[in-house]
Amino acid sequence: MKKNYPISIIIPVYKNYEMFYKYLEINKKYFDGCEVIVMNDYPFENISSQIKKIYSLAVVVNNKKNLGFAGNINKGVKLAKRNYIFLMNSDVVLKNDSFKKSLFHFKKNKNLFAVGFAQEEKDKRIVGSNLGYFKNGFINHSSKPIKNQSPIINFWAEGGTSIFNRKIFIELGLLDDLFNPFYWEDIDLSYRAWKAGYKIIFDPTIVVKHHHESTIGKYFQQKKILKTAFRNQLFFHWKNITDKDILTNHLINLSKYFFTPGFFNALIKLPLILKNRKKNIKIFKKTDKEILNLFKNL
Repeated sequence: MKKNYPISIIIPVYKNYEMFYKYLEINKKYFDGCEVIVMNDYPFENISSQIKKIYSLAVVVNNKKNLGFAGNINKGVKLAKRNYIFLMNSDVVLKNDSFKKSLFHFKKNKNLFAVGFAQEEKDKRIVGSNLGYFKNGFINHSSKPIKNQSPIINFWAEGGTSIFNRKIFIELGLLDDLFNPFYWEDIDLSYRAWKAGYKIIFDPTIVVKHHHESTIGKYFQQKKILKTAFRNQLFFHWKNITDKDILTNHLINLSKYFFTPGFFNALIKLPLILKNRKKNIKIFKKTDKEILNLFKNL
């Protein structure tokens, strides 16, 4: 009798179907016991029949309108029937079913929000361990070298190679679709989790191949990508920073960026940002310094 796992695997797809079908064929042998939900966010193509040929047990959702990354994922999370959500990008290749080991971490720590996985790049580099720090008016993030095989705290759980506690995911308000169509939404969610008193770890023993065959880079112009990335970085800061000295430092430094593409796109959304900020603050239990200090000596 096959064992059922309390894991829903959610795979968001936007065009780039040839690559997705190829990797689905490889990955399906590791899906045993899990719920699999494919979220197709390109309304002009129904991919149900092709997916069913490859993996008949998949739940396939073809959105009637484009929802962007956050909206697409949130819809999948709401549909999911299991307790834990494995968000798996369509360009991820599983090496084994070691992602199921993450359940041990959740069982051990009820305050755990997410477990990030090690990602093997094409050049064999291993990434996925992340730090956060404040510099020149902005909260920045960077990779942390992996020194051993012990789990370690992680600044953010990447939205394409991590597993999340579904109940906490929903409690935090899901991904914020203010960030649509892409970028910073998973960092924003992770930071809200930290400030709400939850924890995120990185497990270097759970390894997936992440080829980073970027759908974003293939279907969006570089100018649009950079503009959106900076706009969303501002969204993140204006929504989440509550320490007065850090917020003051950020606002002082903003004068350098008035004419950076994306700044005024963020500014016109300020009423909505402040509305979301008000919701966030209600669940925050930790200060910005408390969170950033966790990563100072790692």
